[in-house]
Amino acid sequence: MGSNNLDGGVDAKGMDDLKVPLLKPLDNNNKDIRIRTVKFKIGDIECASCATTIESVLGKLDGVKNATVSPIQGQAAVNYIPELINAKKIKEAIEDAGFPVDDFPEQDVAVSRLRIKGMACTSCSESVESALRMIAGVKNAVVGLALEEAKIHFDPSLTDTSCIIQAIEDAGFGADLISSGNDVNKVHLKLEGVNSPEDMSIVQSSLESVEGVNNVEVDFAEKKVTIAYDSNLTGPRSLIHCVEKAGRDLKLYQASLYVPPRRREAEQKHEIQMYRNQFFLSCLFSVPIFFFSMVLPMLPPYGNWLEYKVHNMLDVGMLLRWILCTPVQFIVGRRFYVGSYHALRRRSANMDVLVALGTNVAYFYSVYIAMKALALDKFEGQDFFETSSMLISFILLGKFLEVIAKGKTSDALAKLTDLAPDTAYLLSLDDDGNVISEMEISTQLIQRNDILKIVPGAKVPADGIVVSGQSYVNESMITGEARPIAKRLGDKVIGGTINENGCLQVKATHVGAETALSQIVQLVEAAQLARAPVQKLADQISKFFVPTVVIAAFLTWLGWFIPGEFGLYPKHWIPKGMDKFELALQFGISVLVVACPCALGLATPTAVMVATGKGASQGVLIKGGNSLEKAHKVKTVVFDKTGTLTVGKPEVVSAVLFSNYSMEEFCAVATAAEANSEHPIAKSVVEHAKRLLKKFGSTEHVMEAKDFEVHTGAGVSGRVGDKMVLVGNKRLMRDCNVQVGPEVEEYVSENEKLARTCVLVAIDGKVAGSFAVTDPVKPEAARVISYLHSMGISSIMVTGDNWATAAAIGKEVGIDKVFAETDPLGKADRIKELQLKGLTVAMVGDGINDSPALVAADVGMAIGAGTDVAIEAADIVLMKSNLEDVVTAIHLSRKTMSRIRLNYVWALGYNILGMPIAAGVLFPFTGIRLPPWLAGACMAASSLSVVCSSLLLQSYKKPLDISAKSA
Repeated sequence: MGSNNLDGGVDAKGMDDLKVPLLKPLDNNNKDIRIRTVKFKIGDIECASCATTIESVLGKLDGVKNATVSPIQGQAAVNYIPELINAKKIKEAIEDAGFPVDDFPEQDVAVSRLRIKGMACTSCSESVESALRMIAGVKNAVVGLALEEAKIHFDPSLTDTSCIIQAIEDAGFGADLISSGNDVNKVHLKLEGVNSPEDMSIVQSSLESVEGVNNVEVDFAEKKVTIAYDSNLTGPRSLIHCVEKAGRDLKLYQASLYVPPRRREAEQKHEIQMYRNQFFLSCLFSVPIFFFSMVLPMLPPYGNWLEYKVHNMLDVGMLLRWILCTPVQFIVGRRFYVGSYHALRRRSANMDVLVALGTNVAYFYSVYIAMKALALDKFEGQDFFETSSMLISFILLGKFLEVIAKGKTSDALAKLTDLAPDTAYLLSLDDDGNVISEMEISTQLIQRNDILKIVPGAKVPADGIVVSGQSYVNESMITGEARPIAKRLGDKVIGGTINENGCLQVKATHVGAETALSQIVQLVEAAQLARAPVQKLADQISKFFVPTVVIAAFLTWLGWFIPGEFGLYPKHWIPKGMDKFELALQFGISVLVVACPCALGLATPTAVMVATGKGASQGVLIKGGNSLEKAHKVKTVVFDKTGTLTVGKPEVVSAVLFSNYSMEEFCAVATAAEANSEHPIAKSVVEHAKRLLKKFGSTEHVMEAKDFEVHTGAGVSGRVGDKMVLVGNKRLMRDCNVQVGPEVEEYVSENEKLARTCVLVAIDGKVAGSFAVTDPVKPEAARVISYLHSMGISSIMVTGDNWATAAAIGKEVGIDKVFAETDPLGKADRIKELQLKGLTVAMVGDGINDSPALVAADVGMAIGAGTDVAIEAADIVLMKSNLEDVVTAIHLSRKTMSRIRLNYVWALGYNILGMPIAAGVLFPFTGIRLPPWLAGACMAASSLSVVCSSLLLQSYKKPLDISAKSA
């Protein structure tokens, strides 16, 4: 096997040499050959010779460095060169040798999020996407224009983040890494005492040896280290302690928490400041140009000096305009040249191309006029220097206002991020639970199982369980629940919520990126990046928008210039100081700069950003534009019963005797039999029976049931004292040959009609009594169903309960149709039947046993998710158990889609109306002409108006706020 490995290594190196030119980008970043390891189990290994055979087969594969197979456990570990062979081929080779492969890891796909700079419209985001998809190893890439982010799934064996960033930069855009890898928890530490690479190596190896550490990235220049870890095994304080322990003798290392600055906020501020500075710099030159060309010539005594001739026909005014316009065109306007260059290089066109083309035509024609005036002693011509400079100024003003408005579209997300407190009080307890010490620490240093003290008015720093104290906690900022929730021993608390009045001690169960708050933020960010199908309209238009505009501008110029030359329109149409060519040129430039592709590109993503953020702040988590778009089409809502339409907590409403036993004895026997059952109905029977026993003055001591047996789907049995006891439904009684008399039958029938479940108790073969159990319908259910009807949406209930109970509940809340005695897969089949009728179906369930139905539905809504926000099967996650959020989700999606349509009408309508007006359609009839600088201002205003239109969604109010009305 050794020779095989050696040969494989030589071949690999030879192959690698041959591939150097093709793999140059990879080799630049990874000078050594990368070796990866894959581990899996192999079946049917009966002896050591089987293991040797497999090792021999693997050793012959080109690219496999070595392979080890354990004949006892059947475990295999293979080291291979990913450039030459992949894990799938290794698996296939083993299977070809006749051995089954188990527990084979799925293809390793890494995920990176990047901040993209320099995108102006849909054309830009498409260019970035196509550049990313051309990289070998990139599986999927999604670019969000409004969010200015990209999410890339790639094979780390074929490419890495540095190659991806390089590809984006080659396409003419900037890129910064936001996060990489699938590691959930990361901590950044600042090091002290690390003065040499050897010191850094000692720290790195010490950290890598800690159980639970997945990856360690070091930055010697900055003296920083980033550690990815498993929070079940270690935590930030343990890692800091590990760094400090790594020091020996005189070398002492210190580590402290380092919080990287929030890039998004910093970059937004930088972008706003950049556009503001560029606008003011542009105004410094444009305002004097405006006065010299528009204002002073109309004030004869003051503007006469502008007409003094410098040489031949070149006057002072024209010279000053030329001098002042040049910095605006080439220094302030440089960004348009750079953007145009990169766009044209990748064979696309964007707003920068239109602006650069329009301003260049105006500027260089003006230079031509100025040169002619300088050269000739008899010449009259009109320059357009003010057009070029004012056009750039107005576009920069529009961009400045647009980035401010775009920043506000993510306000809701920023507020969610800010909910987590900066510090927490960490308690140290002795074995008896007494507090030994109390220390204030950063919330980023909290580890799982820490005991934290939360004083009244303070924010809960992490998800956890109350271990001491009781209080009311305001969870409105996370779940949207208006009333404070009572918390006592054993109750869960959510990080970011506010403790109202009592002092609590909480044991941390989820920390860092695992908290509900972090998961909500991640889910909303992912949703804002997901593209809505309606966005395809803008994508298709953007492909031919700019070329169409350039052709339209050229035709406009021809359409005015040629008729002018042939005298087809009156000479008095031509403004004073202009000729036919200049008038035609102005119309052409106006068409170029009035058209705006940006407004179309921003119409959908800005509305989705605001809507998903607004929904999250109200406890409705919508997983992207696709879910939003599907939800607005919903015509039928299918509800699960238990825990969805009902509270999900069964209660005993009556207890009746059918024998001579006393109520006290009856309750004692029932409690003993049901005490060992985990069923929710059994628990409710035990609680009710104990309350009755307490009322009769009986002791809390519960008799023990012997020979206890659970009868699935029927009840329980056991011997209590000398009595044989059965507790369950009619089926259990029949199976055990217990006769159910007409009196009992009548009682059961009456209760089932009232949507109650009867629990019969038989003692020594005779029915002794019964408990009637109900799962109360949620108080808001009937109103929600009624409101859905008013929205034109029908309602259906699908449940596993009996027909009588299901029909009674359906009638009580106003459900249109009921399907009972249906298992989870049957629920999914019912939904498919409805979809075959052409209906768009939403399924509302608790996300536990409703997963098949949630997946089958067009829109799956998981209700009452609480802290479990990452329900995979659902398109929309409703944090609370309140049914009003079903209405909110559909209503918000309808509002958002109507806002997107309005944005499209505005953006398309603006271009459809703006371009003909700019082309001079109204000029012959009304004399109204749109000068290029004003056309540029209109273009800037159109993008701003679309963003502001989307921002109006921030004022969204729930249509059915039951909790607020009842409060």
